[in-house]
Amino acid sequence: MRYIFVRVRPRRPRRGISTALTVIAGAVAVLLVLSVPLLTTAYVRLLPFTAATAGTTFHVPAESKAADAAASGTADDPATRAASYLAAQPTAVWLTPEAQPIQTVGAEVTALAAEARTQDATLVLVVYGLPDRDCGNQSAGGLDPAAYDDWTLAIGDALRAAETPTVVIVEPDAVALAPECDGMTERFAHIATAVTNLQARTAWLYLDGGHSNWRPASEMARLISQIGVTHMIRGFATNVSNYNADAAEVMYARSLSAHLGGLHAVIDTSRNGAGATGEWCNPGGRQVGQRSGSFGDDIVDANLWIKPPGESDGACNGGPPAGQWWPDAATELTRSVG
Repeated sequence: MRYIFVRVRPRRPRRGISTALTVIAGAVAVLLVLSVPLLTTAYVRLLPFTAATAGTTFHVPAESKAADAAASGTADDPATRAASYLAAQPTAVWLTPEAQPIQTVGAEVTALAAEARTQDATLVLVVYGLPDRDCGNQSAGGLDPAAYDDWTLAIGDALRAAETPTVVIVEPDAVALAPECDGMTERFAHIATAVTNLQARTAWLYLDGGHSNWRPASEMARLISQIGVTHMIRGFATNVSNYNADAAEVMYARSLSAHLGGLHAVIDTSRNGAGATGEWCNPGGRQVGQRSGSFGDDIVDANLWIKPPGESDGACNGGPPAGQWWPDAATELTRSVG
């Protein structure tokens, strides 16, 4: 089942019909539209759009690699204390076909949404299963096109059923990496399919927006615009899994927004507390940044912990493969935490 967005335009009232009748007719029309079940072939978004902002309470996952490390360690071990601290922070949950295949991903989203509701919190998800994901780099993988369509639709179905406030980061790095990969047209078509499949009344979607030390804002805006879904998203996410300082990312986000007609942004601050070294893969001496929801403005909706601190960037600088728990990194990132 596909969800089709249609624009509802008010018709100009005919001459000779009273204003009162026009108002009544309009009200009835709106009620009829709102009464149509969501599980139809037409999904009309009419409700006010209220996004997550600074001060929003974000979801703390009960299950995470940090939580597993905390549970398996000893209390007097610095690595265990680091894991315990990180496990208690609001952090995004990454959905990948390797960890949440098509058979289980919908149930996983449903469970996470229920968990977020018990916390009275906004859920943050990362959808990360694009065909030729990461263009063969440290986080290579992804699904074939048909399976990706089904997988993202299963996620979207669960989001629509849950009706839980959710921030969805769609395919980090996928847009900024596109010029370096084969098949950019096909890649953008897959992203557009994902955005369509993930539409939900209470979900706010953000595409990959690169970061301040990668592509110029004008180039990123051109790439994002080529996908053709700017009318279906809240905005873009910057600094995902990177280390650039808050000030640089806010400035970059505002510039990119200006090129995109005022789209909004979220910024990953999970590991940028000590700024960047220019290296993206497990640089030494980094620290956690500001907690999710610490800041925002008229363009930046909120900062988030998108990359879970303590998980490796890849097999580089002494780290294990991408996504695996790395106790040394967790300890270093939290060394200045009170």
